[in-house]
Amino acid sequence: MSGTAPPPTPSGPAPAPPTLSSGWTGAKIGPPSAWDPTNPKSVSEQKILTNLKKIYDPEIPMNIVDLGLIYGFKWTGEGAVTVTMTLTAPGCPVAGILADEVKSAVQAAEGVKEAVVDMVWEPPWTPDKMSDLAKRTFGYV
Repeated sequence: MSGTAPPPTPSGPAPAPPTLSSGWTGAKIGPPSAWDPTNPKSVSEQKILTNLKKIYDPEIPMNIVDLGLIYGFKWTGEGAVTVTMTLTAPGCPVAGILADEVKSAVQAAEGVKEAVVDMVWEPPWTPDKMSDLAKRTFGYV
């Protein structure tokens, strides 16, 4: 006998994992259109954000959504979306690679057939665009 008791078994059924349509598991970050209940594409946009949160800036240990690099979504047709984004600096050496990663992640989201990435520099990125998580991580709050 090892002398340790087995872990307690929970009583009752396990809670169902949250889904995008029933609620977000983190802060509501990203373009406001993803959280607008009147937007018929909001569920697709939330799925896009979930995919984009898997992409990290190669120089900063944070995903591009929490960094505030994703400015918005524009649906240009049935299943076609343009993602407007920026980078922390115009001279970022991985701009093309990051744009390709974003395009692939967006096209992988349910409801998206075609994606275009529109890289913009206005308005310029500033640390105030970061999520609360990123601001805490980097000491801004």
